[in-house]
Amino acid sequence: MDNLPGIVVAGASGRMGQMLVRTVLSSGKARLVGCLERPGHGWIGRDIGECLGGAAVGVLVTDDPLAALAKAQALLDFTAPAATVAFSGLCAQARAVHVIGTTGLEAGDIAAINRAAHHAVIVRAGNMSLGVNLLVRLTQKVAQALDADWDIEVVEAHHRRKVDAPSGTALMLGQAAADGRGVDLDAVRDAGRDGITGARRRGDIGFASIRGGDIVGEHEVIFAADGERIALRHVATDRAIFARGALKAALWGQGQKPGAYDMMDVLGL
Repeated sequence: MDNLPGIVVAGASGRMGQMLVRTVLSSGKARLVGCLERPGHGWIGRDIGECLGGAAVGVLVTDDPLAALAKAQALLDFTAPAATVAFSGLCAQARAVHVIGTTGLEAGDIAAINRAAHHAVIVRAGNMSLGVNLLVRLTQKVAQALDADWDIEVVEAHHRRKVDAPSGTALMLGQAAADGRGVDLDAVRDAGRDGITGARRRGDIGFASIRGGDIVGEHEVIFAADGERIALRHVATDRAIFARGALKAALWGQGQKPGAYDMMDVLGL
C-alpha cells in the first residue's frame, strides 16, 4: 500500500468530503493520508474513520494543510472559492496534483489557480462524472450544427442547500454551447429572468435553476426551434459518481506535466 498515491481530502466533514474519504478508503488504488477542516471544527484531532461512524483508520483530521500535503501526492478539493485558491498555491509548493470540484469561482480565482498550474497539475471541472462530460461534448457538437434559429436553454436542479447558481455544470454546458457556436458566453448569457423581460433575444443562451429537497443533480440542455425541440439530459442519483471521477483525476494526474487540465483531458474526450 505504501507505493500507492497519498490523497488528502479537503472539507472532510461536508457531504462531498465524506463521500471522497469513503471512496479513497475503499478504492484499493490510493492511500488516504490526510483530512482537512477549518480551524475550530469539532472533528479536528479526531480519527476520520471514527468521525464517520466507523473504525479508526489512522488518519486524524487537521487544520494544517502544509503538514498534510507534505506527505501527499494529491488533494481532492470540493470546498469554497477562497479556500480553493489558497490550496492551489500550497499544492504548487508541494508539487501535488490539485483536483478541484469547487464551484462559484470568479475570474480572479481562476486566474490565481492557473498561475499555480505553472508548478503543479491542476484538474478543475464543474462536474467530475463521465456522463456529464459526455453531455458537455454532445452539447458542443449539437450547438455547432444548429444556427441561432434554435434557442438554447440550460436547466439545472439541485438540493436546497446548494449556495451558487447556476451550477458549475450548467456553466460548463453553457460554455460548450457557446464554443459550438463560436460566440462569447458572457455576451449571450441570459439568466435570472423575472418580471417583464421582453422577448427572448436571438442567439442568447438561457439559464434556469431549481433548488429543492435532496436533488443530487439534474441538467438538461434544450435546443428549441419553431415546430421542434431537442433535449439532452443527465440525471445524477448518487454523489459517488463525482467522488469516483475526482479520484480518477488524481490518479491520472500522477506523472503529468504541470498545467491546467479538465475532465475532458482525464477521460480523453
